[in-house]
Amino acid sequence: MLLEGKNAIVYGGGGAMAGAVARAFAREGATVHLVGRTLAKLEQVAADIEAAGGHASVAVVDAYDADAVNDHLASIEGRVDLTFNGVSVREKQNIPVVELAVDDFVRPVEDAARTNFATATAVARRMIEQGGGGAILMLSSSAARESGIEMGGFSLACAAIECFTRTLAGEVGKHGIRVLALRPNFTPESHPDWVNTEDGSLDHLTVGTALGRLPRLAEVAGAAVFAVSDTAGAMTGSVLNLSCGAVID
Repeated sequence: MLLEGKNAIVYGGGGAMAGAVARAFAREGATVHLVGRTLAKLEQVAADIEAAGGHASVAVVDAYDADAVNDHLASIEGRVDLTFNGVSVREKQNIPVVELAVDDFVRPVEDAARTNFATATAVARRMIEQGGGGAILMLSSSAARESGIEMGGFSLACAAIECFTRTLAGEVGKHGIRVLALRPNFTPESHPDWVNTEDGSLDHLTVGTALGRLPRLAEVAGAAVFAVSDTAGAMTGSVLNLSCGAVID
C-alpha cells in the first residue's frame, strides 16, 4: 500500500471531495484524522473507513480559525505525514463579474487564502519540528485557468491557492516537505442533490474538454494518493491537472 504507516489530516473531511480523498488515503494504509465543522458528516466518513478495515478519528474544528487548527494539531500524537485541505469556500457564481458586489467577489478569495494558509503553515511547522519530510496537498479547480463562464471570485480564489502552493513549496522544500495542489474540473458526484447528468445541463462544461467528460471523484482521490505518496517524491510546487482537458497545460 502506498501510504502504509502514514498519519494524514484531512480538513473538510465530511465533504464529498475531501471524504473521497480520506477514504482513498485509508485504503492505502494511512491513519486518517478527519477535521470539519459537521460532526455527523465526519462520523459517516469515519464509519466507512472503519468498515473497510481502516483507521480514522474525527474532530470538530473550524479550519478557518488558525488557533483552532493549531490546538487540534497539538493533540495528534506521533508524526504528521500528510495533509489535504478540501474545505469549501463561500462563493457566488453564474453572475457576470461586472454585476458582482465587491464583497461577493472578494469573499471566496479571502476564504481560500485563510483556510489554506492556516492549515498548511501549521502542518509545515509541525513537519519541520519532526525533522522534515511530508506532503501538503491543496485543492484548486479548473476555474483558476478558465475564462468566460461567470465563476466570479472563485476563479481568483483557485488561482491564489495555486500561487500559494508554489510559494510554500519554495520555502519548505529545504526541509524535505513537498507542497502540491489538485486542479479538477467540476465533479458531478460532489453535488448529487442538484445535478442531473442526463438532461444536458452540464454540456457547457463537457463540450470544451479534450476527453468530452468531467472527472470522477475516484480519479481525483486516486491522484491525491499518488501526489502525497513516495512514488511522487520528486514532485513539489506542482498542480496536478485533473480537468479532463478543459485546461491544457
